[in-house]
Amino acid sequence: FTLFDWLALLVFAGCWLGYATVVDRIPRIRARSVIAAMDEHRRRWTRAMLDRENRIADIAAIGNLMNSTSFLATTSIFILGGLVALLGAPEMGRRVVAALPYAVVPDEIGWEIKIALLLLIFVNAFFELTWALRQFNYTSILVGGLPAGAPSTHAIAQAAAAARVLNRAAQHFNTGLRSYYFGLAALAWIIHPLALVATSLFVLRELHRREFKSAVREALTPSA
Repeated sequence: FTLFDWLALLVFAGCWLGYATVVDRIPRIRARSVIAAMDEHRRRWTRAMLDRENRIADIAAIGNLMNSTSFLATTSIFILGGLVALLGAPEMGRRVVAALPYAVVPDEIGWEIKIALLLLIFVNAFFELTWALRQFNYTSILVGGLPAGAPSTHAIAQAAAAARVLNRAAQHFNTGLRSYYFGLAALAWIIHPLALVATSLFVLRELHRREFKSAVREALTPSA
């Protein structure tokens, strides 16, 4: 590795881990995000379920969430298969990179390390997404167990439990999706270390814009 490679990897790790730590671990900052706004809407959703006996639409909505999560989890498996194939045929992959303008072709060990980083990222995405999928499944069971009739203390407590599980599922889904974003940034490392720096900063900017400055966030928090 060159000095540029190490610096680029440091910037990449700082963008991904730093952003995740600040947004997910600091309540004051997280409270201003679209994630926190959606947490509140999910709590309202599960509470509103108690006021209707027919919850088919609610189960269908959870099913839609499970479908999108399952799609991304399955896609991560395909990506992992492709990356393993690249590990098995490094010469072919390096020839493709060599054909790109301004590309710095890594040696065999460097190639394997860069592909290994991508493998690590998408393995993490797979685990996050499958855990989110299981929690959406748990939520559907909790919703199915909500008692009918006038809301009781027990029913309100069960609706709150469903909201907590649903919010945790959404958080893990968001973490898995974030792995996809930074996986695309890490892909640029194969071309050039400076490409990794540029794409990491671009992903960081886009994540911040979408979670804190987007029109969706303003729509979810009209009083902000």
